[in-house]
Amino acid sequence: MDSTLPGAASAARRRKRLTNRIKDGLRDLSVQLALLNHQVGAHVDLRDSDLECIDLVSRYGPIGPTALAKRAGLHPATLTGILDRLERGGWVVRTPNPTDRRAILVRIVKEKESELAAMFSGLNTAMDGVCADYEDTELVMIADFLLRTARVSRIATDDLAES
Repeated sequence: MDSTLPGAASAARRRKRLTNRIKDGLRDLSVQLALLNHQVGAHVDLRDSDLECIDLVSRYGPIGPTALAKRAGLHPATLTGILDRLERGGWVVRTPNPTDRRAILVRIVKEKESELAAMFSGLNTAMDGVCADYEDTELVMIADFLLRTARVSRIATDDLAES
């Protein structure tokens, strides 16, 4: 009998437990961030999808509605309704695209962006504290893990949307 087999099996079980802890942690994080977004939305009278679109415009804007709909995973008609609501609320503006007069770009209203940033400041400060507990090399690894996780999550989302 191979004497390395019990050790290999033990290592495989340990690896599976660790992987499951990470998956459970990501699920918990997803729920907590959704709850936080819901609370923020309730304070500023925005729906969860509104907040997601504001975040995407803030991160990738100015952005065209078609590109925004794709990033948000929304049907263009649904996005039009969201943009109408956000524009009425003063959260975004639609402006002509300087490189294509037939197209528009969606831009965030900076004052409103600051209002949302203030609501997330507690989390941001707490995250600074969490990150302070890690070495730079560990933060690089965590950042890589999160980016790769977001990428595979996007692929899974796209795959479901196509089926």
